[in-house]
Amino acid sequence: MLGKPMPNVVFTDNIQRHVACPPVRVEGATVKDALEVVFQDNPRARGYVLDDQGVLRKHMVIFVDGQQIKDRAGLSDPTNPGSEVYVMQALSGG
Repeated sequence: MLGKPMPNVVFTDNIQRHVACPPVRVEGATVKDALEVVFQDNPRARGYVLDDQGVLRKHMVIFVDGQQIKDRAGLSDPTNPGSEVYVMQALSGG
């Protein structure tokens, strides 16, 4: 019997070079909820992705089902069962 579909949280390779965080399916109705589950088992990833106030760091970006999240401070963007949540480091420069 298959389990209930849950969002899949994926950290891109450029983050994996600094912090081991394999893809994981977690429960969570919002980006914040899903990340909190991930960070419970991986507090080092929390410090890399979020600042001391729990806000997404300036050099980080999160996409849910191909759309960049809008709420970088509260991470309240919704997820759905089966959503793909991609956490990546934003690249800049030229």
